[in-house]
Amino acid sequence: MKLRITLLALAAILLAAHFLRTSSLIPMLICLAAPFLLLIKKHWSLLTLQALTVLAAIIWLVTLNGIIQQRLFEGRSWTASGIILGVVAGFNLLTGWLLNSPLVKEKYP
Repeated sequence: MKLRITLLALAAILLAAHFLRTSSLIPMLICLAAPFLLLIKKHWSLLTLQALTVLAAIIWLVTLNGIIQQRLFEGRSWTASGIILGVVAGFNLLTGWLLNSPLVKEKYP
């Protein structure tokens, strides 16, 4: 369970840093507060966090699309950015999937 919480916190911090880079303070604060939903031992809090991890992956993929478009326009390589942001999006999906395990579900009735 500690690994799942750590991965969720890391995913939240990464997305918060992304929003801080664009000076979006309210989404950044929401990202930083999201892991604290684990303190509420209700099933809806777990479902909310899973939905947020999917939303985070979508945000990373949209960002990736923007970077690819910009790099193609500039005639630069986008491969490294594509790999990095693709892995980050996958990491968010993995985090949400790990929150779906029976071990976690039994703690959130």
